[in-house]
Amino acid sequence: MNSLIEFLTFDDPGVRAVSLGAMLLGIGAAVVGCFTFLRKRALVGDAVAHAVLPGVCLAFILVDFMGSLGWTDISPKHPLALIVGAFVSSWISLRLIDYISFKSRIKEDTAIGLVLSVFFGIGILLLTLIQHGSSAEKAGLNSILFGRIAALTAGDVLLFGAVATVLVFITLMLYKEFQLMSFDEEFAAVTGLPVRRLELTLTTLTVLAVIVAIQAVGVVMTAAILITPPAAARYWTERLPVMILLAALFGALAGLTGAYASFAAPRAPTGPWIVIVLTGFAILSVLFAPRRGALARQLRQRRNAGRIRHENILKALFHLGEQDDDFYAARSSDDILARRPMDGTVLRRGLEQLRRHGYVRREGAAWALTAEGRMRGARITRLHRLWEVYLTQYVGIAPDHVHDDAETIEHILTPELEHELEALLDHPQIDPHARVIPQKHG
Repeated sequence: MNSLIEFLTFDDPGVRAVSLGAMLLGIGAAVVGCFTFLRKRALVGDAVAHAVLPGVCLAFILVDFMGSLGWTDISPKHPLALIVGAFVSSWISLRLIDYISFKSRIKEDTAIGLVLSVFFGIGILLLTLIQHGSSAEKAGLNSILFGRIAALTAGDVLLFGAVATVLVFITLMLYKEFQLMSFDEEFAAVTGLPVRRLELTLTTLTVLAVIVAIQAVGVVMTAAILITPPAAARYWTERLPVMILLAALFGALAGLTGAYASFAAPRAPTGPWIVIVLTGFAILSVLFAPRRGALARQLRQRRNAGRIRHENILKALFHLGEQDDDFYAARSSDDILARRPMDGTVLRRGLEQLRRHGYVRREGAAWALTAEGRMRGARITRLHRLWEVYLTQYVGIAPDHVHDDAETIEHILTPELEHELEALLDHPQIDPHARVIPQKHG
């Protein structure tokens, strides 16, 4: 607890730099990553991250060479120099991916794999040459593979903060254009938007986001900080502005938590902790998001299965009433099972639930429909027979082949569709099997 209080007070300038830097990196990458995620180009972030390495190494070699000649006194590991090299290398990799995809029969995912492996292989080769060279600045350069956020200085934070601010600002300025392009690129082109230029702009922002994220988690895990926040946020909302805000929040919280983990346990690297926290957000979203989460989907499936089971029981009781012309007579469980085969335990549980809802009543060991239960049973029967009429008249299916399809569709037809279907069929009275179709108020 004391370590948390000490961390939150930001007394240590180093802790302050790392925390602010991690939060800014998380926000910038997450905002741009939303559009990369929506355009289904998640692998592009991974390709760009791996393509960064040769650019960084070449920038290091070039600046080191210029320094040896006395042309500059900039450190070969200066963040600005490495960012420029990374940007050029990443840009070239993306243009190669697009060129290969459009000018050959190779699909985009294959092109991404080719470019990723080639650029990363070249980067590892250059990094090995640097490590075996005589440069005094080579120590620590390999931190780009796994991130070096724990070593950020105030100057680094200003630089990365400026880049993150530019990313967010441009994204907000072009929000409507990016939104339209992400959801319907063809319509965006028809409306006159410069789709190609917008793609290049978004590509540039993605490259910058990746370069910034590399400072936190390195080449190996950059795709996680770019894509995981949007992926987690997508589970919580259908609205893009809310998704962007949630993704930025997840990125900021992950950066802050990763910085605290490194502060509390100095041997724990910050980058992996950021990715672990983001993964935790993603897992929680996948499981517990209110509408799209696995738990919510499971509950909906259980509710739908229960509703279908209840409607089938009511329909069976209604059909028994049609046979005897007595809809309120008590029926035994065996009578219902003969009409609608199912597990006996499931039937008893369903009947008890229907009794609690007022659709059936119990008479000793038998069950009878209530007035409300009869109306509901009549409606599901009505939908079934209307759909059978539609399939025979408009689809041309033989009457003896329409039952199974009607069994499925009867449970999902809304009152609006019911009204349209009835009007289309001109209010039929008899189904294809010569059975009376129950009327709405009959």
